Amino acid sequence: MRLGIYGGTFSPPHSGHVNAARSFTESMKLDKLLIIPTFIPPHKEFREEASCEERLEMCRLAFRDIPVAEVSDIEIKRGGKSYTYETLEELSKSGDDLYFLIGTDMLLSFDRWKNPERILDLCTLCYVRRESDRELDGEISAKISEYREKYGREPQKIDHTVTEISSSEIRRLLTNDTDCASVLPSDVLGYIKKRGLYK
Repeated sequence: MRLGIYGGTFSPPHSGHVNAARSFTESMKLDKLLIIPTFIPPHKEFREEASCEERLEMCRLAFRDIPVAEVSDIEIKRGGKSYTYETLEELSKSGDDLYFLIGTDMLLSFDRWKNPERILDLCTLCYVRRESDRELDGEISAKISEYREKYGREPQKIDHTVTEISSSEIRRLLTNDTDCASVLPSDVLGYIKKRGLYK
């Protein structure tokens, strides 16, 4: 089985996440896609403004129209810092072919992750590029060549037009009571309002 993995803080999950998940599923012909909210992300400072359970529920609402998508609490249950290689080692026990999705920001810093060689042994690394990252194309190409030489693996680009919005920007907009209907799935926005999140 071709199993996709898409992790993140998802606080909140937005339309860009959903569209990337669709493109990932189609490009890699995934049989199943696991959406995995992190417990404590090691790559960024994170002030939790929604509980783990609230982020899980928002993910269920956001991705439920993607038939092969399933929200997993594997990293939240584990607790502590969420390291990708640990999650992949656990998921690899199924014998499935693993595909892991990241953005260009993560791609450029991938060699500083914990156990990058092990990650590439366990999965096919895939990435999406934002339109605003066009000026980084040279740097991205150089990094891909570096990874090919260093690890013997080449990350796969997913054909996708990325929504130019981030969860941190959406949190700021929500704090200021700005309308976010164009960038949040309607069910997620309704849940946020009902729970009074990001105020």
